[in-house]
Formats: sequence, C-alpha cells, structure tokens
Amino acid sequence: MIETQTLPDIRIDTVVESRLPSFDPNHLKFGRQFTDHMFSAEYRDGQWTNLRIMPYGPLKMSPATSALHYGQSIFEGLKAHKAPDGTPLIFRPEENARRLNASAVRMKMPKFPEALFLKGLTKLVQLEKGWIPQGEDYSLYLRPFMFATDEFLGVKPSETYRFLILASPAGSYYTKPVRVKVETHYTRAASGGTGSAKAAGNYAGSLYPAALGQQDGFDQLIWTDGQEHKYIEESGTMNIAFIIDGTLVTPALTDSILPGVTRKSVLKIARQWGLPVEERKISVAELVDAYKSGRLQDAFGLGTAATLIQIESITYNGEEFVLPELPSREISNRLANYLRRLKRGLEEDTFNWLLRI
Repeated sequence: MIETQTLPDIRIDTVVESRLPSFDPNHLKFGRQFTDHMFSAEYRDGQWTNLRIMPYGPLKMSPATSALHYGQSIFEGLKAHKAPDGTPLIFRPEENARRLNASAVRMKMPKFPEALFLKGLTKLVQLEKGWIPQGEDYSLYLRPFMFATDEFLGVKPSETYRFLILASPAGSYYTKPVRVKVETHYTRAASGGTGSAKAAGNYAGSLYPAALGQQDGFDQLIWTDGQEHKYIEESGTMNIAFIIDGTLVTPALTDSILPGVTRKSVLKIARQWGLPVEERKISVAELVDAYKSGRLQDAFGLGTAATLIQIESITYNGEEFVLPELPSREISNRLANYLRRLKRGLEEDTFNWLLRI
C-alpha cells in the first residue's frame, strides 16, 4: 500500500475553450492526439513544487537544458478505461509510480512521491474523463515523464527537474498479430546498464535495428542478451512469454529487462488460475527446439500499450517459424479476454487492481 499523507494542493488552470467537441474517436492513431490539459510539477532545492494542471501546450526550454545533452529522462505508460456506468478506471497506477521511482534511482534523479503521483493522475483523469473513448480497443493513454532541466553543459546530475503527465485518447497499438525476428547483432541493454529502467535512451538505441527489421517485414524484434545473444530477453516495446508444453514460460527479470506491469499482472492471473508458470532463462536454441518438436504452442508480447498481443511468427537466422492459428491458442486468448474485461469493469476486481475515479 502507498502511504497516505497530507498532500499539497494542485492548482487547476483550465482552457478557455475545450477541443473535446471536435474530437473524433473513430479516427484515432496511438499517441497522436492529446487532451486539453496536462499535470506539471517542478523540482528545485530538494522539493517538488508548483503543482498544477494546466492547458496542454509547448514547453519553454533553454537550448542548454541538461536532458537534451545527457539523457536524464524517464517515463511511464498506463491507461484509463471507462466502466459500463461511465466511471473512469485506471489499471494498477501504484505499480507505475513505484517503477518510475526505481528508474529515477538508476538515472540519478529525484523520486516523485507516490501518493502525489496518484493524486496528480487522479485529478487529471477527473478533468479529462470526457476524452476516454468507449469501446473494447480504446483507452485514455497516460504518459508520466520526468527530465532534467538544469541549463548547464557539464556531465553531472541535474539539480532541477520537471515532471509531467500527458493524456492521449488511443486506439489499438497493434491491430493484428505480429511477426518478429530474433536480433543477433544489436543489443537493447547490457548487464549493469539501464535496461531495467524505463529510460528514454533505451528506446533511442533500439530504433535503428527495429527499422532494419521493419524493412524486412517484421513488426518487432526479439532482443537477446548483450553478451552472447544466446538468451531471450524482451520484444521491442513489450515483455515476452511463451506456452511450451502447456506451461507459461517467460524470461526471469534481470537488470537488462524492464519489469513490466502487464507481465507481472499476467503471471499473477495465470498462477491464480492454476496454470504452470516458469520465470527462467530461455535460450533461442530451446525455443527453436520446442517449435520443431511441436511443443511451442504460443508466443505473445505483454505491455501497457499492446496489452497482450499474439505473435504470428518468429524468424531466426532467416528461418521463419509460424505459430498455431489464433483460435487454437486457448491460454493467451483467455488471458487477453480477461484483461480486456477486467480493465473495463466487466470482471470482478478480485486483485484490487483498479483505481476508480
């Protein structure tokens, strides 16, 4: 539980005229549209101050802003959905608050108080609830992020920071099962690095190899370990899991794998249902052998943006392994359906994961 405490007030400055009347939920592209307002806080002299919800718009920044030069920038991603009665529901926001602070520690940035994270998030979603689109594949995507703001060209931790939360009505991140390729040259993260932090630079370094894969017709990469390219780690914007001989198998967390909230949730659900679950090292060789012997029954990605997206095929060293047709994938279909319904208040919240606004 996050400790309750007396929290500072949040000033709310609203727009003169909302853009909501012109909002068309039928033509949404992920991360392209934003609501009227955003939450903002500033860190100076060891304290988070100037807490406010303000009109969404450009930020005034110096060209010498530290984050632009030295990469002290972290972020989170979570979603709000509407229950049948119109109540906004946010899925496990306390997990995102904790992970943001774990990233902050690794990137030598100040923590943002978890209770304040939830208060700012709640106030913003309350104000912007009209922007939450109805429908199974729709949500209000929430993007908390923090970056260094010192105006200083020196390699050292910044002394000032900015924290914001943006809200973006969104449709599906993926519209169909994905084709992936096992990456054997480029590295997303190495042991001892920042792979377990949700740091902006991790994603910057992945863009070029991902683009090379897309040129060859792949939607995503499966990243392997940085030392030998022997063990599977995660897939692009997602954690990854497999069904091998009826067991849900996923790579054990290390300091080069992001600890996903969706991953954590799916593992808990699967165990609650009595499904066998293994968190361990998975070699590429084991995966290929499982496929060729008919024991690889399913593969899927797990992430906030994608939720649970099934993998159509896996290519390794030019050889494509096509997975079973979707109707036969009993476990991933059941998990995906349960998560969709739970997030929209259509399943009993037995885990107490939903924050009702």
